[in-house]
Amino acid sequence: MPLENIIKSIQPLDVAAMQAAQARQNVLIKPQGSLGRLEDLSIQLAGITRRCPPPVPARKAVLVFAGDHGVEAQGVSAFPQEVTPQMVFNFLRGGAAINVLARHAGARVVVVDVGVAADFADAPGLVRRKVAYGTADFTRGPAMTLAEAEQALQVGLDVVAAEIAAGLDLVATGDMGIGNTTPSSAIIAALSGLPVASVTGRGTGVDDAGLARKIAAIETALALNRPDPADAFDVLCKVGGLEIAGLAGVIIGAASRRVPVVIDGFISGAAAAIAVGLAPAARPYLIASHRSVEIGHAAMFDLLGVRPLFDFDLRLGEGTGAVLAFHIIEAAARILDEMATFTEAGVSEGHG
Repeated sequence: MPLENIIKSIQPLDVAAMQAAQARQNVLIKPQGSLGRLEDLSIQLAGITRRCPPPVPARKAVLVFAGDHGVEAQGVSAFPQEVTPQMVFNFLRGGAAINVLARHAGARVVVVDVGVAADFADAPGLVRRKVAYGTADFTRGPAMTLAEAEQALQVGLDVVAAEIAAGLDLVATGDMGIGNTTPSSAIIAALSGLPVASVTGRGTGVDDAGLARKIAAIETALALNRPDPADAFDVLCKVGGLEIAGLAGVIIGAASRRVPVVIDGFISGAAAAIAVGLAPAARPYLIASHRSVEIGHAAMFDLLGVRPLFDFDLRLGEGTGAVLAFHIIEAAARILDEMATFTEAGVSEGHG
């Protein structure tokens, strides 16, 4: 199905299910509103799934999209590009942070090569859908052609559709790509109109000189390519990344199938900003997991109109924060499903 048709198929959250969830929350054995964001999450889940109480998510996955970036040649990262394929191998061996946290959450890890500047043999857990060997250096022209961006979006749509067909109640977005905080900052600067320096952080930990190179590279790219802030696809093509495009496709595809999407950190947030720019109806299907240390993350949340669940000073990516949030989301569903009402418990209302 073409992207335009998938976007048109995204439905609003189910109002009746949300109203039923709110009504049930109001009679559970607690003061109304006392479980705060857990209550909000349970109502959102009811609206997404059209069920009250919503099912407890048992089938979970984190989709880690990997891609390289031509702008890395401008010295914007503390690590060389060779680290991207090295980390992909580590994901496949099960030794990375995301593997540990996914095992803890009972989630499967799916790694998607959409744009790594290296080749991989077939391996369990790896989806080989390379669009290009990394993006072009956006300080010299657009990061991607229109065809490359469309193809990478389609990879995301295809991968999430396959995972949903295999059984999926909750999906997290993850990323891997040396230099990818640079296009993410460029996307936020382009969409928000904020000064580049105010939305650009140290990423993997660049020093002051590296940060200055990073800001200069983004400013050069924006001046040269002139992405249209009213056109998310134009922004994606000119200053985005292949893994960012893939994740945007995941978000749109999941929303079209009424699967909640847990976005990870800064790179996933940039992908969500592109996805919502392309498909505004996808916004209510997003759950923002955490606020990272990247200084542009606050502007990203403002663009998306979402609030993160927690702040653990994370800055790793991979989907780590999103998978941690699985536990909170499952708790929210269980509260609505398993907690007794005042009547069921034989307790008088108004305590506390």
